[in-house]
Amino acid sequence: MTDAADTDPSRPGGTGLIVRIPEAEAAVRSWRERFDPSARAGVPAHVTVLFPFLPEARVDGPVCAAVAAVLDGHPAFEVRFASCGRFPGILYLAPEPDGRLRRLTEAIAARWPEAPPFGGRFADVVPHLTVAHHEDEHVLARAEAEVAALLPVTARVSSVELVVHDGTVWRTRASFPLPGR
Repeated sequence: MTDAADTDPSRPGGTGLIVRIPEAEAAVRSWRERFDPSARAGVPAHVTVLFPFLPEARVDGPVCAAVAAVLDGHPAFEVRFASCGRFPGILYLAPEPDGRLRRLTEAIAARWPEAPPFGGRFADVVPHLTVAHHEDEHVLARAEAEVAALLPVTARVSSVELVVHDGTVWRTRASFPLPGR
């Protein structure tokens, strides 16, 4: 059995799989830098594929090859962010359509059932790009008004990144291209 401390994503060696969305940076950067702790820890604008993933000590060559093999069945695609959404205390950009992002999460989670999305806390994992996290309604409303005015944003999803937490910041350890142009 794995020690719970070994899977704490805030500790050194925590990992995640994300899709970078650099096209959204101009719209969300200033809000994320102030109101999303992951941005301050070096995580770019992104949609999470699987978090937490395996502890870094378990992510070796065969695991990376298996990630690549799973993702090889998912071609590159475009996604559009035209609106904002909310979870309690959280503002996010909603990807449209979100089906292919959901399928990436489902495929990786099916291959590694010991690493359920968000630790298994949610029955339905909703793809999203976080703008502000754990803020009051006034901050979220102001952020939503400003960000919504900069939408839509269209992005090409052509790879999935493995990010690793070193105890202070998140760094990209590997990139897994999706097939296609």
